[in-house]
Amino acid sequence: MHATSTPDVAPSRAATATVDGVPLAAADETLTAQQLRSRASVELLRQAAIRAGLLPADDPAPARGVVSEAAAVAIERLLDQELVRPEADEATCQRYHAANPKRFAVGERVRVRHVLFAVTPGVDIDALRKRAEDCLLDLRARTHGEADRFIEAANRLSNCPSGQDGGALGWLTAADCAPEFASEVFGHPEVGVLPRLVRSRFGFHVVEVLERDAGTVPPYEAVRSAVRQALERHAYATALRQYVEVLAGQARVDGVDLDAASSPLVQ
Repeated sequence: MHATSTPDVAPSRAATATVDGVPLAAADETLTAQQLRSRASVELLRQAAIRAGLLPADDPAPARGVVSEAAAVAIERLLDQELVRPEADEATCQRYHAANPKRFAVGERVRVRHVLFAVTPGVDIDALRKRAEDCLLDLRARTHGEADRFIEAANRLSNCPSGQDGGALGWLTAADCAPEFASEVFGHPEVGVLPRLVRSRFGFHVVEVLERDAGTVPPYEAVRSAVRQALERHAYATALRQYVEVLAGQARVDGVDLDAASSPLVQ
């Protein structure tokens, strides 16, 4: 497999990304690296469905990442054939719950504020990230008792309406947030300005957690079904990622770094 690294993708670079010669983006599209990896993964599966005889060879290439209805059905059939859908046993579920009680907490929430550096069409991603990183370093360097520079930074720099309120987002649960934002904010125990930028579909966030409410952890019996589903989703996502990696090794993939891909289709 031939691949080139794409931490963030400008329109001209995204338009050159291909899987066995099939372009992954239109010339005027701006895609993040994750979006481009997802498109590459789906195209690998679409082409595998054609080779398996599940989809006609004249199936049209995806338009702006959207596959045909026939291709969507064929990919599902392909995965049903190629991947084993695992079932987690009771002992494994109990061990997982005991090791990860926080994952099943009810009512967990955080009070946060942020400075958003929004990704918009035509924006210079590298320059935007540099501005966000400079802001992060400045806010993490503030000293105890110093005037609240976060409010000033949000007022001056944030592309979110909350900037007019010092970046305050109030109390949030994971369900209130974009998944990629929630994974960063809820995935770490820190209170204070998070040590790295949070990257979401909206752009780069400098995030400060002001308070955390851990909620309550139900007993295993109350969340048995959720534990089983979480384990089975994880196992299936791992199998899917490995299958796509095998397909990528058999194809020519240009302009996409699939080594950094999370599980395609399972978001």
